[in-house]
Amino acid sequence: MTIKQNPGLVDGLRFRVSHPKLSEPMPSDEELATAYQAAFRAPDHAWLRPWRFIECRHDERERLGEMFVEGLLADGTSLPEHKLEKIRKGPLRAPLVIVCYARIIDHVKVPRLEQEIATGCAANNLVSALYGLGYAAVWRSGHPAFSSGVRQRLNLDESSQIVGMLYVGSPVGDVKKVPELERADFVTTLSEQVDLT
Repeated sequence: MTIKQNPGLVDGLRFRVSHPKLSEPMPSDEELATAYQAAFRAPDHAWLRPWRFIECRHDERERLGEMFVEGLLADGTSLPEHKLEKIRKGPLRAPLVIVCYARIIDHVKVPRLEQEIATGCAANNLVSALYGLGYAAVWRSGHPAFSSGVRQRLNLDESSQIVGMLYVGSPVGDVKKVPELERADFVTTLSEQVDLT
């Protein structure tokens, strides 16, 4: 396969937005397999493939929410009851929740941060591929992503890092309007950034 112009892909990336309201249907196993192949093409120094994904569907979503709260309480996190309840019910907001985490490998040339970034790229590829297949996703993090208690309940070792939870399903309602950003607000040349004389 050769690289060719693909304006459809570019437009999909340009106009993708998060959908906070999601419902059935969720992607089929075949569609998920396709989307994961896109995830596995993320930049990956030394081919460490640090990305890992845990799918939660049906009753597993309820148990995931309980694990979030149990883990936070085990950490000694102090949150009002209404916030804990929101965290507990969070995974029920989508038919599929995918926990994305980096399984960090000790490597002389690839530091931890680079492996976490690679996992983030894989998660973003997954979101973009699902969008291209007609589904929607929201990338969430918050307290559970940084909780050692949550990691323990998910049987992750201490070196692993959750990069986010992808809430996946079919979009409900209108697409929210997100303004296009100006390139000049975010991009400079080296000579604009530093004095090269």
